[in-house]
Amino acid sequence: MDAEVIVPIGAFAMVAAIVCLPFYFKSKERRELQATLRVAIEKGQPVPPEVIEAMTRSVKTPPTRLRDLRTGVIWLAIGIGVALATYFGDFLEGDADFDGFGIACIPAVIGVAFIVLSFFNPNKEERV
Repeated sequence: MDAEVIVPIGAFAMVAAIVCLPFYFKSKERRELQATLRVAIEKGQPVPPEVIEAMTRSVKTPPTRLRDLRTGVIWLAIGIGVALATYFGDFLEGDADFDGFGIACIPAVIGVAFIVLSFFNPNKEERV
């Protein structure tokens, strides 16, 4: 095979591995923890609170207003950063086509949507 074929295949395989392997290892860890818990229950041993805490830690909590607001601000900042990089990059080069503003609108609009959702989210952040 030529390098023209191997390099793109390797790049896509690397991206797939980076995305899929963490899910696989987390699932494997959860299965092993459940198996250990099952054996402990079958032998009649008490379940330590640390195990219960580890099991409940993986449960995803519903989004809160504060989390939506923070996510929205981060996405909006990314959009503004891309827009500024486009503006100053094109300004310094002198071509002034500003093509990146369209790309900058995508994260900016996502950020605005999260900020708007934070006002409508009934779940408030609870302080512990």
